[in-house]
Amino acid sequence: MRADRLLSLLLLLQNRGRMTAPELAAELEVSVRTVYRDVEALGASGVPVHADRGPAGGYRLMDGYRTRLTGLTDAQAGSLFLAGAPGPAEELGLGADLAAAQLKLRAALPVELAARAERIRARFHLDAPAWFRDADPVPHLGRIAGAVWDQNVLHAHYRRPAGPVRRELHPLGLVLKGGIWYLVARSGEALRTYRVGRFLAVDVLADTFERPDDFVLAAHWAESSGRLQAALNPRTARLRVSPRGRTLLPMRFGAAGTRALAAAEAAGEETDADGWIRVDLTVETTSVAVGDLLGLGAEVEVLGPPELRRALAETAAALADMYA
Repeated sequence: MRADRLLSLLLLLQNRGRMTAPELAAELEVSVRTVYRDVEALGASGVPVHADRGPAGGYRLMDGYRTRLTGLTDAQAGSLFLAGAPGPAEELGLGADLAAAQLKLRAALPVELAARAERIRARFHLDAPAWFRDADPVPHLGRIAGAVWDQNVLHAHYRRPAGPVRRELHPLGLVLKGGIWYLVARSGEALRTYRVGRFLAVDVLADTFERPDDFVLAAHWAESSGRLQAALNPRTARLRVSPRGRTLLPMRFGAAGTRALAAAEAAGEETDADGWIRVDLTVETTSVAVGDLLGLGAEVEVLGPPELRRALAETAAALADMYA
């Protein structure tokens, strides 16, 4: 561990220039006394570390000195794929590896490329979780990720709406979608998707499994997501939308709202005297659609199907009675 820490100290000085002992101690998560000892060890090994005295002092490398030794470990190299998502990297137990890998990678880059990488890091940031929703607690994510990597069989206790179940799983891949982790795994002969936050307990077995040669995680996820979206949008609602509602529809329904408005314009739907237009919007089940459409208030009128219009009217009447 000390050799890795000495390398990190060297790369910090190379990347950032002059740093004080307290700054180095904070970065390396050690005491200031340990920093003093490590600096002495670097000097003894031939690394030209200079100590500048005074208020603006600190440690720095001799001008022009650079090392090309990066020493990326397997975990650090793998963590680079999560460089834009430090939160998920931390959840997978790779937070420290990611920080060390980024430091070593910057040290290996030529000066002009290192400056460009730092400029990108300062200007672009990926925040994976969705708005106004906390990420799932995922206490078993690290063990599941290890089983995915090592192809170990899992015995899992999983919470379903119908009640908890126990499954033997062959974990094939993890997907982060909207701040939520999902596990794609084979259960028997079926490929299924499990929400990682719903695992109640996980046992990683010593037994391993053969990963299917034709399984591609990204392709499977795209296909299964398409099937899910089709299943969740089985019907079409006929709406009458106000001018303000035309702005709100894509905000509330996303791509479905945008497509509905575009299709209405392409079909030549005309606005009435008040500026309202009729559109066909794909919606989920009646109960879900009622909740979604209520969010648009009086900017949208449901014309059909009759059961959706009736359900919306009943809900509106109940709300009116409640707030009368």
